Amino acid sequence: MQSSKISENAILEKSYNREDWQGGYQSLKQEFDYWIDDIEGEIPPELQGTLFRNGPGLLDINGQQIHHPFDGDGMISRISFINGRAHFRNRFIRTEGYLEEQKAGKILYRGVFGTQKPGGWLANIFDFKMKDIANTNVIYWGSKLLALWEAAEPHRLDPNTLETLEREYFNGVLSTGEAFSAHPRLDPSCNQDNGAPCLVNFSIQPGLSTTITIFELNPAGEIIRKQAHSVPGFCFIHDFLITPNYCIFFQNPVTFNPLPFALGIRSAGECIKFQPNQPTRIIVIPRNPETAKAGVKILETQSGFVFHHVNAFEVGDEIVIDSICYDSLSQVEPESDFRQVNFDALAPGQIWRFALQLQNGTVQRQLIESRCCEFPTIHPDNVGRQYRYLYIGAAHAEIGNAPLQAILKIDLDSGERQLWSAAPRGFIGEPIFVPRPNSQTEDDGWLLALVYDAAHQRSDVVILDARDLHKGAIARLHLQHHIPYGLHGSFTPEVFVQG
Repeated sequence: MQSSKISENAILEKSYNREDWQGGYQSLKQEFDYWIDDIEGEIPPELQGTLFRNGPGLLDINGQQIHHPFDGDGMISRISFINGRAHFRNRFIRTEGYLEEQKAGKILYRGVFGTQKPGGWLANIFDFKMKDIANTNVIYWGSKLLALWEAAEPHRLDPNTLETLEREYFNGVLSTGEAFSAHPRLDPSCNQDNGAPCLVNFSIQPGLSTTITIFELNPAGEIIRKQAHSVPGFCFIHDFLITPNYCIFFQNPVTFNPLPFALGIRSAGECIKFQPNQPTRIIVIPRNPETAKAGVKILETQSGFVFHHVNAFEVGDEIVIDSICYDSLSQVEPESDFRQVNFDALAPGQIWRFALQLQNGTVQRQLIESRCCEFPTIHPDNVGRQYRYLYIGAAHAEIGNAPLQAILKIDLDSGERQLWSAAPRGFIGEPIFVPRPNSQTEDDGWLLALVYDAAHQRSDVVILDARDLHKGAIARLHLQHHIPYGLHGSFTPEVFVQG
C-alpha cells in the first residue's frame, strides 16, 4: 500500500488483477470476537467510538452460489476504538430468511438481483416473496442499533452483542411491511426542531406511479414527522439528499416489466431496463409538511443513472447537488457471473454538480471529478450545508473504469486532489470521515476504511489523517480473516466493549 500521485501513464498497466479482486467475494461463515493485536503504526488515542459496517457476509448457501452480491445475507462488523486499542466483532443478522436457509442448507428464496430458487422457472413462477436480507447499512440512533435494507423494516440489534432482537416499528408509526430506506441522512441542525439534530429517511412504493414517504426522527429515535407524495412513473431510488428545507430524489430513467419476474424467468432486478433517451428527473419536496403538498417540483436533466449522492446545499433560490453519475445502468443478466465483470467495458462513475433553479425549473450541470469513484463521505456537520472537502473511494488510475483501490480527497475550493492508494493488491470499500474531538477545521479528523488485502487474504482497518492523505496510513489494523466487500456503515462515539 502506498500514497502516490498517479500519472496518465499509469493506465498502460493495470493496477490490479482479477483474481486478487475476486478474493474479496468469498463468504465469511465464522463469527469472531477479539482484540486486534496485529497493528502497524498507532491508533490515535483521541479516536474513541465504534465503526459499524454492513454488507453481504454470505455469497453462497451451503455451496449454492447466489447470483449477485446484493442478494447476500447481511453481516455486521463492529470495530470499537478505546484508549488506543481496537476490538473486532462480527455477527450475521438473524433474519427470518437467514435462519430458514441455514436450517435447510439450501436457497429457499428468490433474490431481488438475480438469485433464483433451484429448479428453474417452475420453482420460481408466481413466487413474489423476497428474502429480507438486512444487508445494506447500519446506524446507531436513538440508542438503537438498526440494520437497514431499503425494501423492509429495520432489524434492531443489541450493540453490545450484535444479537438480533426484533424488527423496529418506531412505536407503531412504521407499519408491518413498510420499508425504511438504507440511506438516512443526519441533519445536524434541523430548522423545524429549533436547531436540534434529526435523522431523515424515506421509503418508496414503486409502480405505474410511485409513492415517496419521508420520515424525520428526533434524537430519541421517534418519528416526529411523516409525509407521503405520489410522483408519476416507476422509481428506482437508492439514495437521496437533504438541505435545511428540502428532500431531493433523482428519478432514474428506467422501466420495469414485471412479466418475466412473475413467470419465474427473471428476478425483479433483471426486469429493470435503462432508458437512455429519457431524461433523469429530479424531485424536490419541501421538508415542512405544511408547505410540501403544493411545493413539490420536478425538474429534468440529461439521461444518466445515480446510485449515490455526495451532498446538497442551498444558495438563495438555487439548490446545488453533487452526485456520482453513470452513463447508464449496467444490466444484470440471468446467466452472468458478477466475479467476471469486464471493468473496461463499463463507463465509470464520476462526480457531477447540478445547479437547480427552482423558480424557472432549469438545471445546469458540470463535471467535478472524472476519475472512477464511488462511496463518498463528508464531515457530518456539513450535511445539507455548503462544504469544502469530500472523500471518496476511487480507482488507482486517473482514467478508465476499475475496482476501487484508493481514497481520493477533493478540495472543492482550491481544486487540490490527494490520493492514497492500496494498489496493487488492496481493494477498498466506503471510507467514513470521523471528526477529531474539538476540531476547528472541516478536514480535521480521520478516515476509516476496510481494505481487502489479497496478498494475505485478509482485511485491514486503515486509519488515515484526513488533512493529509500523502502521509500514508497512520495505522493498519490487520484482522485475522477477510470481510467480504461491504456496502455502507457509520461511526458513533459510543463504545460497546470494556477497555
